[in-house]
Amino acid sequence: MTRAAVLPAVGAPLRLAEIDLPDPGPGQVRVRLAAAGVCHSDLSLSNGTLRQPVPAVLGHEGSGTVGAVGEGVTGVAPGDRVILNWAPSCGKCHYCGLGEPWLCAAAGAAATVPYAKLADGGDELYPGLGTAAFAEETVVPAHAVLPLPDGVPLADAALLGCAVLTGYGAVHHSAAVRAGESVAVFGVGGVGLAVLQAARIAGAGTVVAVDVSPEKEELARACGATEFLLSGEDTAKRIRSLTGGHGADVAIECVGRAETIRTAWSATRRGGRTTVVGIGGKDQQVSFSALELFYFGRTLSGCVYGNSDPARDLPVLAEHVRAGRLDLSAMVTGRIGLEGIPGAFDAMVGGRGGRALVMF
Repeated sequence: MTRAAVLPAVGAPLRLAEIDLPDPGPGQVRVRLAAAGVCHSDLSLSNGTLRQPVPAVLGHEGSGTVGAVGEGVTGVAPGDRVILNWAPSCGKCHYCGLGEPWLCAAAGAAATVPYAKLADGGDELYPGLGTAAFAEETVVPAHAVLPLPDGVPLADAALLGCAVLTGYGAVHHSAAVRAGESVAVFGVGGVGLAVLQAARIAGAGTVVAVDVSPEKEELARACGATEFLLSGEDTAKRIRSLTGGHGADVAIECVGRAETIRTAWSATRRGGRTTVVGIGGKDQQVSFSALELFYFGRTLSGCVYGNSDPARDLPVLAEHVRAGRLDLSAMVTGRIGLEGIPGAFDAMVGGRGGRALVMF
């Protein structure tokens, strides 16, 4: 039996339960979790903003140790330290063929297939985003685990599986920040903190962090912000004043709200780049006039999983960690048990803290 936090239905509270987790079948791996980050995407799955079959065990940002492997698995072995990959690419679809594995058409397939059962009733459970990391152990497809390079603490490494790959990729792949450029980061949660560190690694000049909570300032500056602003009606104007009157070269939005996306766009210079990382609801509509699109010549782009290829990027991130350029522990503002996940959800809704890490 395995202890897990179960989402009984969309919008329902999580409940702790024992689940019956099968042995890994062909092409599968069983992982003993060391830690799992509580990501805003988990909240979005729980409240229906993102689709997820239920009942389910959420959690997709995880690290752990391989406990067992099924027939045909050769990439990892029992005892190996691994990171969960919630969006594994198939290598065969149209998008993978274009060299864009972050858009893989089959990446979400595992989330639609039951993987375990409730011990007390036998109801089938679905794995949140295919990984089900809010549990002491999980079973995933072999291509959903990545070997963790040496020199990276196992528990903190969970953050590499989502927040850091997303934030680092937004800076280095999607926005392609160049040394000396100014960057405005909207939202200083887990992903926003990774964006700030990635901007620092890229050699950005002025780095402006924007958030609704004044308590985030110290955290933001520790991760690379040179300026901190409380979000308000004149945010774009204040960012322009901090960037020579022109606006930021790059804005990265990590909130997923129409108002914030619009502000991020307005805060960039003519010819600037705005990358949207935050996941908003379908009711969040952003408007632009045809004239301003022409006049400002700005670029607005979405960003899925940081436009990252985890197999390529993970060794790079590990080297940044080993060299001290990327501080994973600086992003963690709470280490909790499974019972603390609802509180971590409430903190995200209230705009408090960085990343909460479930420790096993």
